[in-house]
Amino acid sequence: MRRVLVFFVATILAGCGSSNGGAAGDVGCSNTEQKDFVLLAMQEWYLWNDLLPASINVNNYASPEALLAFLTTFSPDDGSGRPIDNFSFIGSAAADQAFFGEGQFEGFGFSWRKLAANDFRVTRVFGGSPAALGGLERGQRFVALNGRTVAEIEAAEGFAAAFDTTPLEFTMLDKDGITEVVAIIGKDIVTINPIPQWDIIDAGGGRMVGYLELSTFISTADPVFDTVFAEFRANGVNDVIIDLRYNGGGLVSTAELLGDFLGGDVAENLTFSKTLFNDDRAAANNDEEFFERLGNSISLSRLVIVATQGTASASELVTNSMAAHVEVVIVGDRTFGKPVGQVGFEFCEKILRPTAFQTVNADDFGDYFGGLPVTPGCSAADDLNVPIGGPADPNMVAALGYLDTGACPASAPALGRTKSRLQQELSRPDRRGPAWREFAGAY
Repeated sequence: MRRVLVFFVATILAGCGSSNGGAAGDVGCSNTEQKDFVLLAMQEWYLWNDLLPASINVNNYASPEALLAFLTTFSPDDGSGRPIDNFSFIGSAAADQAFFGEGQFEGFGFSWRKLAANDFRVTRVFGGSPAALGGLERGQRFVALNGRTVAEIEAAEGFAAAFDTTPLEFTMLDKDGITEVVAIIGKDIVTINPIPQWDIIDAGGGRMVGYLELSTFISTADPVFDTVFAEFRANGVNDVIIDLRYNGGGLVSTAELLGDFLGGDVAENLTFSKTLFNDDRAAANNDEEFFERLGNSISLSRLVIVATQGTASASELVTNSMAAHVEVVIVGDRTFGKPVGQVGFEFCEKILRPTAFQTVNADDFGDYFGGLPVTPGCSAADDLNVPIGGPADPNMVAALGYLDTGACPASAPALGRTKSRLQQELSRPDRRGPAWREFAGAY
């Protein structure tokens, strides 16, 4: 049984959820009725509903969003000083469907990362996006937006807030540190290719290694998995590298499907994961997902996960679940730390996604709010000056080195690739839809 749940870090959607709870089309849409609906759903479904106050007057809150913001303060602390629940949210039902159904959102089409004070870099650009068409590339440094320097923006509203404006004039410094690139770019509908590249790598001695970059767990990835793993199986792939460095999660069903392709041969009918709800919902909703052997499941021996601190939710679900059955190695960096996910309730053209469940693996382990740790000795930089997954990528050097020797090297020559299956990014500039904020600081 595949559940329509989502498991996503709070950056594209501010959380993850889906319609396990169902729709509420008959709810009244006055402000008070919407707040009543949110309160009832949280009291019934919130993972930490036992921490909610016994009595709450909804009239004390200006909107359902304000009420939700108050309710989510009643979650336990993981000891890091931040509340665990940064993920429950209310959003547009139409935008929610567009993203999880078609991988579409409205934005510029890139992600960024802060390297140092006033030093912000592009980490990736989605194919066919306004950013790609405007010439933005991975590794470029932001110099100014609409003529304002990064330092000026940081001292005022903050760098992230600057991307609320469209169009923007981008002044960028190329990777050579010399050339300036200037482009005026406006937001449009971006369609994410969930699997921008995959490859079969000749590791020598007749060993073939499968490589798969997965951008996000959305339903458009499902049919591509079958194509990829058919090639993996036909070429005798037993070791797989999955690049999840920017993957903040997505649909649980897609994560479970990936688990079946990876583990269906070696762990058929064994537990992939357990989904645990609050005490009030446990009897009716707790569930256990088992590995299913598919036609193109492979005989997996070792799984290497390329991760960063942006690797979250469904990405961690797959990593944690597979670790109970095969050797799993994490290269790069510690993951984000989000072993919880959301269900969804539609009301008044909105969707409420409260944090409602936690997942654990076959060993009942799921307490990784601090992230899943990188394998000792396998830390690697995300070098923005080289292509993701390329031969000079430090993460690939580490991953392939581990598969070759059983330990991640400090540096090693890249192995040759003989059977490239690099895919073209999808481009759907003709599509229009609701405003949508991208993830991991991508706008």
